Amino acid sequence: MWIVAAIVTMFCFGINNMIFKVTAGKGLSKIHMQFFFYLIAFLLMFGYGLVEGFAPFNILTIVLGAVIGILNTNGNIQMSKAFEKGPASLTSPLISTYTVIPILSAALIFHEHITLMQWVGIIIMLASAAVIQYAPGSGGTIDYKPWMYRILLSILSFGILGVLMKTSSHLHIDSMNTLVCMYGGGAVYLIIYSWIMKGKWHRSELKFGALIGCFSVVGYSSYFFALDTGVASIVFPIVSLSCLVVVLGSCWLYKEKLKVYQIVGVLSAVVGIVLTKI
Repeated sequence: MWIVAAIVTMFCFGINNMIFKVTAGKGLSKIHMQFFFYLIAFLLMFGYGLVEGFAPFNILTIVLGAVIGILNTNGNIQMSKAFEKGPASLTSPLISTYTVIPILSAALIFHEHITLMQWVGIIIMLASAAVIQYAPGSGGTIDYKPWMYRILLSILSFGILGVLMKTSSHLHIDSMNTLVCMYGGGAVYLIIYSWIMKGKWHRSELKFGALIGCFSVVGYSSYFFALDTGVASIVFPIVSLSCLVVVLGSCWLYKEKLKVYQIVGVLSAVVGIVLTKI
């Protein structure tokens, strides 16, 4: 069941990432969309918790959950800005390499065993990232330095987030409590960020934010279930396959075209992710 849960998470995250891509350039604030996304998700999880009952809260749960929420928020913001600087069909596979960070932590910190085949997959993923980002003469289509800067910030945010999620599962913290703190902490962070930026609010931001929030609740609930009951070093690569949803969606909707070596890079990245599952 935990593999099914990881696959559900993969699709939910992929759909959400595609929504961020579709709304890019439409004048909608990523901050406001994420605020509504976090607020709706918080209300859904809090309401469910009131019905089912919460486990006791403590300072560690609140802080850990809030930090996870802020990291996820920052990762999504940086990813959205990266979409504006370069093609999604390259951006998403690059960002998906964040999975290397929690995989290594699973081995080094939580002492999960990583097979030789999985190590080969990790190395292939890193090499693929270098190939995918190589874009000679692409100044007209890729704002290279800001694009790579946003991608690196997103990778760090999602990578550290994965480590903290595994830490939460390792400490046997109730996932519902963590999710409530995650969405609540993220919402507070975003409303403060929005107040500082003083951007205009639009009704469409509520619509898209609510949609993303619903997918997020399903995705993260499945994510924690998979980490609680499965092998983290396999769960993380499965979830990172969400990039395929964006790649295929972008090629279909926006007719984005890849150079031959970039296609090889994308395919080898997928091969690397698959190898880490074996």
